[in-house]
Amino acid sequence: MHLNTLISPFVPALALGLSACAPTCGEGVSCAGGETPDALYLGVETRLLEDDLVRFNVAMRGNKDDPNAAANVSRYAECAAAQYALIRGYGFARHLRTTTNFNDGTWSGDAAYTISSSLPDGLKTIDAEVIVADCKDNGIPTV
Repeated sequence: MHLNTLISPFVPALALGLSACAPTCGEGVSCAGGETPDALYLGVETRLLEDDLVRFNVAMRGNKDDPNAAANVSRYAECAAAQYALIRGYGFARHLRTTTNFNDGTWSGDAAYTISSSLPDGLKTIDAEVIVADCKDNGIPTV
């Protein structure tokens, strides 16, 4: 039996398995980078709406014409949600919605997440520990 015959069926499965380990950051935002080095984070306001439903209002100083600004605001809210989940003793969060707005030199975001101790259903889930570590690596503040 030839070695290529044995290896070739495993390569796609291995690649698929490894890609499942990559962190997902929701809303198509890449975990690595994506933030501008001169980003000015203005703070996060957190409001617990129910036991597992949390609202995050975030603000950043930025350029209205920056094509990445809305994604950066969403990422900032995601970082806050991940840290909040850990603070409350949960390991996961699920993104429900984020709206962004630009007014007078400031980008703002209004995001809602559910937090849970186990991986929730849905496509926009995050592993809080992975996201918090990535946010710290990229200089994005958390709660």
